[in-house]
Amino acid sequence: MDQAPGSPKGPDDQDSQPAQSSPVCYRHPGRETGIRCTRCERPICPECMVSASVGFQCPSCVRDGSGTGHAPDVSRPRTLAGGTVAADPRLLTKILIGINLAVFLVGQIRPAFLDDLVLVGQWPPAPFNPTQGVAEGQWWLLFTSMFAHEAIWHIAFNMLSLWWLGGPLEAALGRVRYLALYLVSGLAGSALTYVLASPSSGSLGASGAIFGLFGATAVLMRRLRYDMRPIIALLVINLIFTFGAGNIAWQAHIGGLVAGVVIGYGMVHAPRERRVLFQYGSCALVLAAVVVMTLLRTAQLT
Repeated sequence: MDQAPGSPKGPDDQDSQPAQSSPVCYRHPGRETGIRCTRCERPICPECMVSASVGFQCPSCVRDGSGTGHAPDVSRPRTLAGGTVAADPRLLTKILIGINLAVFLVGQIRPAFLDDLVLVGQWPPAPFNPTQGVAEGQWWLLFTSMFAHEAIWHIAFNMLSLWWLGGPLEAALGRVRYLALYLVSGLAGSALTYVLASPSSGSLGASGAIFGLFGATAVLMRRLRYDMRPIIALLVINLIFTFGAGNIAWQAHIGGLVAGVVIGYGMVHAPRERRVLFQYGSCALVLAAVVVMTLLRTAQLT
């Protein structure tokens, strides 16, 4: 692990001592950086950089409001995507994990509870008259299925992925934008499953939203000029598992991934002067696609 450089050498020592490594982020000691906070001058990595009117500031100075001569809420600095900097950058991620775990525990105690949450297009199948499913007016199943898990390995994998990917994204985007990314990506995964899967097959899980986080993370890493190989390798492994294993709704994974890339691009590449329009416009674009797919599939089934 890289460490912060020691005491500076005098002029006479410069030729005889080896060159020192680059400074490392004071919050992430393993990351070299050439950026310093404009207030306290501590080195900060791209994840910790908060855009200010001049340069970048670290999260500690932003929370304390130090060095400005004004109250902390005056001209509040923003995250990379323009969101408000929060004291706990993982709060929403923790809440989402808590909701998923709570639903899972209730489903383990009362298995019938999941019957009202699982995404199903139409049930029962022909020749019976269908009475349940999205095609029969239960559109909320597109949403509730995002928080339902049946197998312990399924929720464990999804929640670990949510923790690893969600925290950095929540810090970079801000809470509102991060929540919009998560929910819309999940809905896109559910909609594509509804369109392409058998109408009588059930689907559940947060995988669509998780793959949306994968897509947005890839876009963010490219924007920050990070090494893309780790996230690409992880994504390829997940896609191989998606198509190689049985009983997996690959439609949710692909739908969430595409939505995450589209929304992530809109979030981190939006021009500053029209940031809100581009960011929430990308969410609205994906939502419009979700609505159109759902209406077309419903018309086909009914």
